[in-house]
Amino acid sequence: MAPIQPATTVKTLSESPNLNFIPSTYVNSTINPSDSPAFDNLDSYSIPAIDFSLLTSTSTDPNQRSEAIDNLGKACHDWGFFMVVNHGIPENLIEEVIDGTQGFFNLAEEEKKEFEGKHVLDPIRCGTSFNTSKEKAFFWRDYLKVFVHPQFHFPSKPNGYSDIASEYCERTREVAKKLLSGILEGLGLEECFLDKALNMKLGFQVFIANLYPRCPQPELALGMPPHSDHGLLTLIIQNQVGGLQVQHQGKWIPVNALPNSLLVNTGDHLEIFSNGKYKSNIHRVVVNNTSPRISVAVAHGPSLDAVVSPASPLVQSENSPPAYIPMKYKDYMELQQSNQLHQKSMLEQVKIQRN
Repeated sequence: MAPIQPATTVKTLSESPNLNFIPSTYVNSTINPSDSPAFDNLDSYSIPAIDFSLLTSTSTDPNQRSEAIDNLGKACHDWGFFMVVNHGIPENLIEEVIDGTQGFFNLAEEEKKEFEGKHVLDPIRCGTSFNTSKEKAFFWRDYLKVFVHPQFHFPSKPNGYSDIASEYCERTREVAKKLLSGILEGLGLEECFLDKALNMKLGFQVFIANLYPRCPQPELALGMPPHSDHGLLTLIIQNQVGGLQVQHQGKWIPVNALPNSLLVNTGDHLEIFSNGKYKSNIHRVVVNNTSPRISVAVAHGPSLDAVVSPASPLVQSENSPPAYIPMKYKDYMELQQSNQLHQKSMLEQVKIQRN
């Protein structure tokens, strides 16, 4: 039997008159009420915040910079997630990206169909859920995914969105590069080691815009399931509506973003490259019945043709053998995007099992 396909975008569905119940195809049986955040105890789970200026300013006190590097490494090790403040990306540019994203999702359905795409490696692709051909339950989400580096692609509508996104992606590449430099320093590696090993001059960057419309039964639906990201780092901005939750010590922690901060996930390929010292973060998106959430995630990875394996200086002793098999980044990404998202199911396939 052919898989059931959603009849429309979630935005159109959510705007249906008198929608009080979600279709059964969106009811997610994997939601467990018992794993909801313990809101009465969130103060003990303070999400790390990294002051970007301390990593990059030439006038920073060396001790302050050293402490910032240590904090960055600790965030990658303990959380796989952190917020970045004083990153230098203008607040008005971030607002324009969010506004442009809203404008894209407000396009007529026929206009958005021009950018549907057919394959997970098509440079421009928009759709709904994650992978409707594989899923047992659809996710309450519409998306736009665009490859923006080493070649910049982008939809031609709405007017001006492409130019704003191009500038924003360039700025996030610079931030990601400097964050990765600090992360490598914390691992005892030089920045050039990453550049050479993973051909970062041709590093793959993808712009992912998400719309999570108002949902009449948010307790039954998920915006995105628990999963980790491919790549090295994912930088996220959002409108003023929350919904992102990160897994930490077995609990789901709601992300309450600091004003004008970037939210950063460490990806599977940073876990592989660090030989497991830094774990990619599992996160999910929950929805609400009052306000639509918009987020823009920009993923930064190696060159698509780079074969990613643990960094050689980190696996030179008997006490730290390679924990992951080498795999071309393009192949990894294609497999992950072509299947169902579930925790770290793709990463488990490249993990070396030892007795």
